[in-house]
Amino acid sequence: VQLQAFGGGLVRPGGSLRLSCAASGFESDYYAIGWFRQAPGKGREGVACLAVKAGRTYYTDFAKDRFTISRDNAKNMVYLQMDSLKPEDTAVYYCAARTGAGDLRRTPVDFWGRGTQVTVSS
Repeated sequence: VQLQAFGGGLVRPGGSLRLSCAASGFESDYYAIGWFRQAPGKGREGVACLAVKAGRTYYTDFAKDRFTISRDNAKNMVYLQMDSLKPEDTAVYYCAARTGAGDLRRTPVDFWGRGTQVTVSS
């Protein structure tokens, strides 16, 4: 399994950004995929994830109403649309996945992609 995340950058507070993750190598739809982030000096935390076969999404509180995770089946892509960005959203964002169902934020991650930097600053 390979995960390639991209789409980070510098954005002003209140702006939007869409992260993309190209996912390949899964043998079926029985997997969970999502986004984590790590801010400077802090631990890694879950942002949003998707249990693909069940079609169920999970969001951490700070991401609810501002971030949207989605998947394009045909392109094997997973996206994180981030709106109303705040300076505290500044972090390295990682795409992650595991084989199986459930909330990826609460289960061991099997695969990590390289991070993409998101900086929210005026």
